[in-house]
Amino acid sequence: MGKEANGVSRSRFEMFSNSDEAVINKKLPKELLLRIFSFLDVVTLCRCAQVSRSWNVLALDGSNWQRIDLFDFQRDIEGRVVENISKRCGGFLRKLSLRGCLGVGDSALRTFSQNCRNIELLSLNGCTKITDSTCNSLSKFCPKLKHLDLASCTSITNLSLKALSEGCPQLEQLNISWCDQVTKDGIQALVRCCPGLKGLFLKGCTQLEDEALKHIGAHCPELVTLNLQTCSQITDEGLITICRGCHHLQSLCVSGCANITDAILHALGLNCPRLRILEVARCSQLTDVGFTTLARNCHELEKMDLEECVQITDGTLIQLSIHCPRLQVLSLSHCELITDDGIRHLGSGPCAHDRLEVIELDNCPLITDASLEHLKTCHSLDRIELYDCQQITRAGIKRLRTHLPNIKVHAYFAPVTPPPSVGGSRQRFCRCCILL
Repeated sequence: MGKEANGVSRSRFEMFSNSDEAVINKKLPKELLLRIFSFLDVVTLCRCAQVSRSWNVLALDGSNWQRIDLFDFQRDIEGRVVENISKRCGGFLRKLSLRGCLGVGDSALRTFSQNCRNIELLSLNGCTKITDSTCNSLSKFCPKLKHLDLASCTSITNLSLKALSEGCPQLEQLNISWCDQVTKDGIQALVRCCPGLKGLFLKGCTQLEDEALKHIGAHCPELVTLNLQTCSQITDEGLITICRGCHHLQSLCVSGCANITDAILHALGLNCPRLRILEVARCSQLTDVGFTTLARNCHELEKMDLEECVQITDGTLIQLSIHCPRLQVLSLSHCELITDDGIRHLGSGPCAHDRLEVIELDNCPLITDASLEHLKTCHSLDRIELYDCQQITRAGIKRLRTHLPNIKVHAYFAPVTPPPSVGGSRQRFCRCCILL
Protein backbone atom coordinates (compact mmCIF):
# COMPACT_ATOMS: atom_id res chain seq x y z
CA MET A 1 0.00 0.00 0.00
CA GLY A 2 1.26 3.45 -0.87
CA LYS A 3 2.38 6.12 1.58
CA GLU A 4 -0.50 7.59 3.61
CA ALA A 5 -1.62 11.20 3.17
CA ASN A 6 -3.81 12.50 5.96
CA GLY A 7 -5.07 9.00 6.71
CA VAL A 8 -5.91 8.01 3.10
CA SER A 9 -3.42 5.87 1.23
CA ARG A 10 -2.13 6.86 -2.21
CA SER A 11 -3.63 3.72 -3.68
CA ARG A 12 -7.03 4.89 -2.48
CA PHE A 13 -6.55 8.23 -4.21
CA GLU A 14 -5.94 6.40 -7.47
CA MET A 15 -9.61 5.50 -7.78
CA PHE A 16 -10.33 9.23 -8.22
CA SER A 17 -9.99 9.73 -11.94
CA ASN A 18 -10.92 12.25 -14.58
CA SER A 19 -13.86 10.03 -15.45
CA ASP A 20 -15.46 11.05 -12.17
CA GLU A 21 -17.69 13.82 -13.50
CA ALA A 22 -18.53 15.49 -10.20
CA VAL A 23 -17.13 19.03 -10.35
CA ILE A 24 -16.20 19.04 -6.67
CA ASN A 25 -14.02 15.97 -7.18
CA LYS A 26 -12.21 17.66 -10.06
CA LYS A 27 -11.72 21.04 -8.42
CA LEU A 28 -10.69 20.08 -4.88
CA PRO A 29 -7.67 18.02 -3.85
CA LYS A 30 -8.64 14.75 -2.26
CA GLU A 31 -6.82 15.73 0.95
CA LEU A 32 -9.07 18.81 1.23
CA LEU A 33 -12.20 16.73 0.59
CA LEU A 34 -11.13 14.39 3.35
CA ARG A 35 -10.67 17.37 5.65
CA ILE A 36 -14.21 18.57 4.84
CA PHE A 37 -15.59 15.11 5.56
CA SER A 38 -13.92 15.14 8.96
CA PHE A 39 -16.47 17.73 10.19
CA LEU A 40 -19.51 15.55 9.38
CA ASP A 41 -21.50 13.53 11.90
CA VAL A 42 -22.11 9.79 11.71
CA VAL A 43 -25.45 10.03 9.88
CA THR A 44 -24.13 12.44 7.25
CA LEU A 45 -21.01 10.36 6.67
CA CYS A 46 -23.15 7.29 6.04
CA ARG A 47 -25.23 9.24 3.53
CA CYS A 48 -22.15 10.56 1.77
CA ALA A 49 -20.80 7.03 1.53
CA GLN A 50 -23.72 6.16 -0.76
CA VAL A 51 -23.10 8.98 -3.25
CA SER A 52 -20.29 7.44 -5.26
CA ARG A 53 -17.38 5.06 -5.02
CA SER A 54 -14.91 7.87 -4.40
CA TRP A 55 -17.04 9.44 -1.67
CA ASN A 56 -17.53 6.04 -0.10
CA VAL A 57 -13.77 5.78 0.36
CA LEU A 58 -13.56 9.25 1.88
CA ALA A 59 -16.59 8.89 4.14
CA LEU A 60 -15.50 5.54 5.57
CA ASP A 61 -11.88 6.49 6.10
CA GLY A 62 -10.90 5.84 9.70
CA SER A 63 -9.65 9.38 10.25
CA ASN A 64 -13.25 10.64 10.00
CA TRP A 65 -14.40 8.34 12.77
CA GLN A 66 -12.39 9.62 15.75
CA ARG A 67 -15.52 10.59 17.73
CA ILE A 68 -18.68 8.48 17.52
CA ASP A 69 -21.91 8.80 19.51
CA LEU A 70 -24.40 6.11 18.57
CA PHE A 71 -27.00 7.24 21.11
CA ASP A 72 -28.51 9.80 18.74
CA PHE A 73 -28.01 7.53 15.74
CA GLN A 74 -29.33 4.07 16.58
CA ARG A 75 -29.65 2.53 20.01
CA ASP A 76 -30.82 -0.98 19.09
CA ILE A 77 -27.53 -1.96 17.47
CA GLU A 78 -26.05 -5.41 17.85
CA GLY A 79 -22.51 -6.30 18.82
CA ARG A 80 -21.42 -6.87 15.23
CA VAL A 81 -21.95 -3.18 14.47
CA VAL A 82 -19.47 -2.26 17.19
CA GLU A 83 -17.04 -4.85 15.85
CA ASN A 84 -17.33 -3.42 12.32
CA ILE A 85 -16.81 0.13 13.58
CA SER A 86 -13.73 -0.93 15.51
CA LYS A 87 -12.22 -2.61 12.46
CA ARG A 88 -12.87 0.44 10.31
CA CYS A 89 -11.60 3.01 12.80
CA GLY A 90 -8.76 1.10 14.40
CA GLY A 91 -6.23 3.35 16.05
CA PHE A 92 -8.00 6.52 14.88
CA LEU A 93 -10.90 6.21 17.33
CA ARG A 94 -10.55 8.38 20.44
CA LYS A 95 -14.12 8.79 21.73
CA LEU A 96 -17.04 6.35 21.53
CA SER A 97 -20.46 6.51 23.19
CA LEU A 98 -22.57 3.36 23.25
CA ARG A 99 -24.91 4.82 25.85
CA GLY A 100 -28.13 2.83 25.98
CA CYS A 101 -27.01 0.18 23.48
CA LEU A 102 -28.59 -2.76 25.29
CA GLY A 103 -27.58 -5.33 22.68
CA VAL A 104 -23.82 -4.84 23.04
CA GLY A 105 -22.01 -7.40 25.18
CA ASP A 106 -18.58 -8.55 26.29
CA SER A 107 -17.62 -10.30 23.05
CA ALA A 108 -18.10 -7.21 20.87
CA LEU A 109 -16.23 -5.04 23.34
CA ARG A 110 -13.31 -7.44 23.43
CA THR A 111 -12.97 -7.08 19.64
CA PHE A 112 -13.35 -3.33 20.05
CA SER A 113 -10.62 -3.19 22.70
CA GLN A 114 -8.21 -5.16 20.52
CA ASN A 115 -8.75 -2.89 17.50
CA CYS A 116 -9.09 0.54 19.14
CA ARG A 117 -6.14 0.74 21.47
CA ASN A 118 -5.99 4.55 21.44
CA ILE A 119 -9.47 5.00 22.87
CA GLU A 120 -9.56 7.75 25.51
CA LEU A 121 -13.27 8.22 26.24
CA LEU A 122 -15.75 5.34 26.33
CA SER A 123 -19.37 5.46 27.49
CA LEU A 124 -21.11 2.16 28.19
CA ASN A 125 -23.84 3.81 30.27
CA GLY A 126 -26.83 1.47 30.39
CA CYS A 127 -25.14 -1.38 28.48
CA THR A 128 -26.55 -3.91 30.90
CA LYS A 129 -25.12 -7.00 29.20
CA ILE A 130 -21.51 -6.23 29.96
CA THR A 131 -19.67 -7.83 32.86
CA ASP A 132 -16.22 -7.75 34.43
CA SER A 133 -14.94 -9.39 31.21
CA THR A 134 -15.25 -6.07 29.37
CA CYS A 135 -13.11 -4.26 31.94
CA ASN A 136 -10.52 -7.02 31.68
CA SER A 137 -10.37 -6.41 27.91
CA LEU A 138 -10.05 -2.66 28.36
CA SER A 139 -7.32 -3.20 30.93
CA LYS A 140 -5.38 -5.47 28.59
CA PHE A 141 -5.59 -3.45 25.38
CA CYS A 142 -6.52 0.20 26.16
CA PRO A 143 -3.85 1.82 28.35
CA LYS A 144 -4.74 5.37 27.17
CA LEU A 145 -8.30 5.23 28.54
CA LYS A 146 -9.08 8.40 30.52
CA HIS A 147 -12.87 8.59 30.81
CA LEU A 148 -15.06 5.51 31.35
CA ASP A 149 -18.81 5.51 32.01
CA LEU A 150 -20.22 2.24 33.37
CA ALA A 151 -23.35 3.68 35.01
CA SER A 152 -26.16 1.15 35.43
CA CYS A 153 -23.93 -1.75 34.36
CA THR A 154 -25.10 -3.69 37.39
CA SER A 155 -22.97 -6.81 36.77
CA ILE A 156 -19.79 -4.83 37.41
CA THR A 157 -17.96 -5.86 40.59
CA ASN A 158 -14.72 -5.12 42.42
CA LEU A 159 -12.91 -7.27 39.84
CA SER A 160 -13.54 -4.60 37.20
CA LEU A 161 -12.00 -1.87 39.34
CA LYS A 162 -8.97 -4.03 40.08
CA ALA A 163 -8.50 -4.73 36.36
CA LEU A 164 -8.81 -1.04 35.43
CA SER A 165 -6.28 -0.09 38.10
CA GLU A 166 -3.76 -2.49 36.60
CA GLY A 167 -4.15 -1.60 32.92
CA CYS A 168 -5.54 1.95 32.75
CA PRO A 169 -3.31 4.10 34.97
CA GLN A 170 -4.24 7.30 33.09
CA LEU A 171 -7.89 7.06 34.15
CA GLU A 172 -9.21 10.50 35.10
CA GLN A 173 -12.97 10.01 35.29
CA LEU A 174 -14.99 6.92 36.22
CA ASN A 175 -18.76 6.60 36.52
CA ILE A 176 -19.97 3.44 38.25
CA SER A 177 -23.28 4.82 39.48
CA TRP A 178 -25.79 2.09 40.40
CA CYS A 179 -23.10 -0.60 40.27
CA ASP A 180 -24.23 -1.71 43.70
CA GLN A 181 -21.89 -4.71 43.97
CA VAL A 182 -18.86 -2.45 44.38
CA THR A 183 -17.38 -2.21 47.88
CA LYS A 184 -14.45 -0.54 49.59
CA ASP A 185 -12.07 -3.24 48.27
CA GLY A 186 -12.70 -2.21 44.67
CA ILE A 187 -12.36 1.48 45.47
CA GLN A 188 -9.11 0.85 47.32
CA ALA A 189 -7.59 -1.06 44.37
CA LEU A 190 -8.69 1.64 41.92
CA VAL A 191 -7.43 4.74 43.70
CA ARG A 192 -4.07 3.29 44.67
CA CYS A 193 -3.07 2.84 41.02
CA CYS A 194 -4.96 5.76 39.42
CA PRO A 195 -3.68 8.83 41.29
CA GLY A 196 -4.84 11.18 38.54
CA LEU A 197 -8.55 10.58 39.14
CA LYS A 198 -10.47 13.85 38.87
CA GLY A 199 -14.06 12.62 38.70
CA LEU A 200 -15.73 9.77 40.60
CA PHE A 201 -19.45 9.12 40.22
CA LEU A 202 -20.60 6.58 42.81
CA LYS A 203 -24.31 7.39 42.94
CA GLY A 204 -26.33 4.46 44.21
CA CYS A 205 -23.31 2.37 45.27
CA THR A 206 -25.12 1.49 48.45
CA GLN A 207 -22.45 -0.83 49.90
CA LEU A 208 -19.88 1.95 50.22
CA GLU A 209 -18.97 3.00 53.75
CA ASP A 210 -16.57 5.49 55.30
CA GLU A 211 -13.59 3.18 54.70
CA ALA A 212 -14.01 3.63 50.93
CA LEU A 213 -14.00 7.41 51.33
CA LYS A 214 -10.85 7.26 53.44
CA HIS A 215 -9.03 5.52 50.55
CA ILE A 216 -10.25 8.22 48.14
CA GLY A 217 -9.12 11.00 50.45
CA ALA A 218 -5.70 9.42 50.87
CA HIS A 219 -4.95 8.70 47.20
CA CYS A 220 -6.88 11.21 45.02
CA PRO A 221 -5.35 14.66 45.59
CA GLU A 222 -6.52 15.84 42.14
CA LEU A 223 -10.19 14.95 42.68
CA VAL A 224 -12.52 17.67 41.39
CA THR A 225 -15.95 15.97 41.23
CA LEU A 226 -17.44 13.42 43.62
CA ASN A 227 -21.00 12.09 43.53
CA LEU A 228 -22.15 9.97 46.48
CA GLN A 229 -25.89 10.42 46.11
CA THR A 230 -27.92 7.87 48.12
CA CYS A 231 -24.78 6.22 49.54
CA SER A 232 -26.72 6.08 52.77
CA GLN A 233 -24.08 4.39 54.94
CA ILE A 234 -21.51 7.19 54.78
CA THR A 235 -21.08 9.63 57.65
CA ASP A 236 -19.13 12.75 58.55
CA GLU A 237 -16.05 10.65 59.35
CA GLY A 238 -15.48 9.53 55.77
CA LEU A 239 -16.43 12.84 54.17
CA ILE A 240 -14.11 14.84 56.41
CA THR A 241 -11.26 12.64 55.15
CA ILE A 242 -12.27 13.56 51.58
CA CYS A 243 -12.23 17.27 52.41
CA ARG A 244 -8.82 17.11 54.03
CA GLY A 245 -7.23 15.15 51.19
CA CYS A 246 -8.96 16.65 48.13
CA HIS A 247 -8.38 20.39 48.29
CA HIS A 248 -9.22 20.85 44.59
CA LEU A 249 -12.79 19.60 45.08
CA GLN A 250 -15.27 21.70 43.09
CA SER A 251 -18.41 19.56 42.99
CA LEU A 252 -19.84 17.37 45.75
CA CYS A 253 -23.16 15.56 45.78
CA VAL A 254 -24.24 13.83 48.99
CA SER A 255 -27.99 14.12 48.50
CA GLY A 256 -29.84 11.42 50.37
CA CYS A 257 -26.97 10.81 52.81
CA ALA A 258 -29.07 11.43 55.87
CA ASN A 259 -26.33 10.79 58.45
CA ILE A 260 -24.23 13.85 57.68
CA THR A 261 -24.23 16.90 59.94
CA ASP A 262 -22.83 20.43 60.05
CA ALA A 263 -19.38 18.89 60.60
CA ILE A 264 -19.09 18.23 56.86
CA LEU A 265 -20.00 21.84 56.03
CA HIS A 266 -17.29 23.06 58.40
CA ALA A 267 -14.77 20.67 56.79
CA LEU A 268 -15.68 21.89 53.31
CA GLY A 269 -15.37 25.50 54.38
CA LEU A 270 -11.94 24.98 55.92
CA ASN A 271 -10.44 22.73 53.21
CA CYS A 272 -12.19 23.20 49.86
CA PRO A 273 -12.30 26.91 48.96
CA ARG A 274 -12.83 26.14 45.24
CA LEU A 275 -16.17 24.43 45.80
CA ARG A 276 -18.67 25.46 43.12
CA ILE A 277 -21.47 22.87 43.34
CA LEU A 278 -22.94 21.42 46.53
CA GLU A 279 -25.94 19.08 46.52
CA VAL A 280 -27.21 18.12 49.97
CA ALA A 281 -30.89 17.45 49.33
CA ARG A 282 -32.67 15.48 52.06
CA CYS A 283 -29.81 16.01 54.53
CA SER A 284 -32.14 17.09 57.30
CA GLN A 285 -29.51 17.51 60.04
CA LEU A 286 -27.81 20.49 58.37
CA THR A 287 -28.42 23.90 59.94
CA ASP A 288 -27.68 27.60 59.54
CA VAL A 289 -24.53 27.17 61.64
CA GLY A 290 -22.89 24.88 59.09
CA PHE A 291 -23.97 26.90 56.08
CA THR A 292 -22.61 30.05 57.69
CA THR A 293 -19.11 28.54 57.85
CA LEU A 294 -19.47 27.24 54.30
CA ALA A 295 -20.62 30.56 52.83
CA ARG A 296 -17.91 32.57 54.57
CA ASN A 297 -15.16 30.39 53.10
CA CYS A 298 -16.44 29.09 49.74
CA HIS A 299 -16.99 32.24 47.73
CA GLU A 300 -17.07 30.47 44.34
CA LEU A 301 -20.32 28.58 44.99
CA GLU A 302 -22.52 28.56 41.88
CA LYS A 303 -25.09 25.83 42.44
CA MET A 304 -26.64 24.65 45.71
CA ASP A 305 -29.36 22.05 46.18
CA LEU A 306 -30.73 22.42 49.72
CA GLU A 307 -34.06 20.70 49.13
CA GLU A 308 -35.54 19.30 52.34
CA CYS A 309 -32.81 20.78 54.52
CA VAL A 310 -35.69 21.45 56.84
CA GLN A 311 -33.76 23.17 59.64
CA ILE A 312 -32.36 26.08 57.65
CA THR A 313 -33.88 29.54 58.02
CA ASP A 314 -33.40 32.98 56.50
CA GLY A 315 -30.02 33.05 58.25
CA THR A 316 -28.58 30.76 55.57
CA LEU A 317 -29.88 33.01 52.79
CA ILE A 318 -28.41 36.08 54.47
CA GLN A 319 -24.96 34.48 54.55
CA LEU A 320 -25.22 33.29 50.93
CA SER A 321 -26.31 36.73 49.79
CA ILE A 322 -23.29 38.36 51.45
CA HIS A 323 -20.50 35.89 50.70
CA CYS A 324 -21.45 34.01 47.49
CA PRO A 325 -21.59 36.52 44.61
CA ARG A 326 -21.44 33.80 41.91
CA LEU A 327 -24.55 31.89 42.94
CA GLN A 328 -26.60 30.89 39.89
CA VAL A 329 -28.89 28.02 40.93
CA LEU A 330 -30.47 27.61 44.36
CA SER A 331 -33.03 24.99 45.41
CA LEU A 332 -34.88 25.65 48.65
CA SER A 333 -37.87 23.37 48.04
CA HIS A 334 -39.48 22.03 51.22
CA CYS A 335 -37.38 24.40 53.36
CA GLU A 336 -40.47 25.42 55.30
CA LEU A 337 -38.81 27.99 57.57
CA ILE A 338 -37.73 30.28 54.70
CA THR A 339 -39.65 33.58 54.60
CA ASP A 340 -39.91 36.66 52.42
CA ASP A 341 -37.16 38.30 54.46
CA GLY A 342 -34.62 35.71 53.39
CA ILE A 343 -35.60 36.17 49.75
CA ARG A 344 -35.30 39.94 50.25
CA HIS A 345 -31.66 39.56 51.29
CA LEU A 346 -30.99 37.20 48.41
CA GLY A 347 -32.59 39.56 45.92
CA SER A 348 -30.44 42.47 47.09
CA GLY A 349 -27.19 40.49 47.22
CA PRO A 350 -24.35 40.72 44.67
CA CYS A 351 -25.42 37.52 42.88
CA ALA A 352 -28.95 38.73 42.21
CA HIS A 353 -28.61 41.23 39.39
CA ASP A 354 -26.37 39.37 36.96
CA ARG A 355 -25.90 35.79 38.20
CA LEU A 356 -28.96 34.20 39.74
CA GLU A 357 -30.72 32.10 37.09
CA VAL A 358 -32.87 29.53 38.91
CA ILE A 359 -34.55 29.53 42.30
CA GLU A 360 -36.77 26.70 43.50
CA LEU A 361 -39.23 27.43 46.30
CA ASP A 362 -41.71 24.55 46.02
CA ASN A 363 -43.56 23.83 49.27
CA CYS A 364 -42.27 26.88 51.10
CA PRO A 365 -45.51 27.84 52.87
CA LEU A 366 -44.30 31.18 54.30
CA ILE A 367 -43.38 32.63 50.89
CA THR A 368 -45.77 35.31 49.61
CA ASP A 369 -46.00 37.69 46.66
CA ALA A 370 -43.56 39.94 48.52
CA SER A 371 -40.77 37.49 47.59
CA LEU A 372 -41.59 37.94 43.92
CA GLU A 373 -41.27 41.70 44.38
CA HIS A 374 -37.79 41.18 45.89
CA LEU A 375 -36.73 39.11 42.86
CA LYS A 376 -37.89 41.46 40.11
CA THR A 377 -34.43 43.08 39.81
CA CYS A 378 -32.76 39.69 39.16
CA HIS A 379 -32.30 40.32 35.44
CA SER A 380 -30.74 36.91 34.73
CA LEU A 381 -33.49 34.96 36.48
CA ASP A 382 -34.71 32.35 33.98
CA ARG A 383 -36.87 30.03 36.09
CA ILE A 384 -38.68 30.03 39.41
CA GLU A 385 -40.49 27.05 40.98
CA LEU A 386 -43.50 27.86 43.17
CA TYR A 387 -45.51 24.64 43.38
CA ASP A 388 -47.68 24.48 46.50
CA CYS A 389 -46.69 27.96 47.67
CA GLN A 390 -50.22 28.73 48.79
CA GLN A 391 -49.65 32.41 49.51
CA ILE A 392 -48.44 33.13 45.98
CA THR A 393 -51.11 34.59 43.69
CA ARG A 394 -51.61 34.90 39.96
CA ALA A 395 -51.47 38.66 40.36
CA GLY A 396 -48.04 38.45 42.00
CA ILE A 397 -46.71 36.31 39.18
CA LYS A 398 -48.17 38.72 36.62
CA ARG A 399 -46.37 41.64 38.28
CA LEU A 400 -43.09 39.70 38.25
CA ARG A 401 -43.49 39.06 34.53
CA THR A 402 -43.84 42.74 33.79
CA HIS A 403 -40.22 43.11 34.93
CA LEU A 404 -38.95 39.71 33.69
CA PRO A 405 -41.08 38.90 30.61
CA ASN A 406 -39.09 35.80 29.62
CA ILE A 407 -39.05 34.10 33.01
CA LYS A 408 -40.48 30.55 33.30
CA VAL A 409 -42.76 30.34 36.33
CA HIS A 410 -43.86 26.88 37.43
CA ALA A 411 -46.80 27.09 39.80
CA TYR A 412 -50.14 25.40 40.37
CA PHE A 413 -53.42 26.92 41.38
CA ALA A 414 -56.26 24.56 42.30
CA PRO A 415 -59.53 25.20 40.44
CA VAL A 416 -62.10 27.17 42.38
CA THR A 417 -64.84 24.91 43.74
CA PRO A 418 -68.13 26.00 42.19
CA PRO A 419 -71.00 26.87 44.56
CA PRO A 420 -73.85 24.40 45.14
CA SER A 421 -76.52 24.52 42.45
CA VAL A 422 -79.50 26.67 43.35
CA GLY A 423 -82.46 24.62 44.52
CA GLY A 424 -80.57 21.34 44.33
CA SER A 425 -79.87 19.04 47.21
CA ARG A 426 -76.77 17.36 45.71
CA GLN A 427 -73.31 18.75 46.63
CA ARG A 428 -71.22 19.75 43.60
CA PHE A 429 -67.44 19.34 43.41
CA CYS A 430 -64.79 20.75 41.14
CA ARG A 431 -63.31 18.32 38.64
CA CYS A 432 -60.25 17.56 40.73
CA CYS A 433 -62.42 16.62 43.75
CA ILE A 434 -64.92 14.25 42.17
CA LEU A 435 -65.98 11.48 44.56
CA LEU A 436 -66.15 8.06 42.92
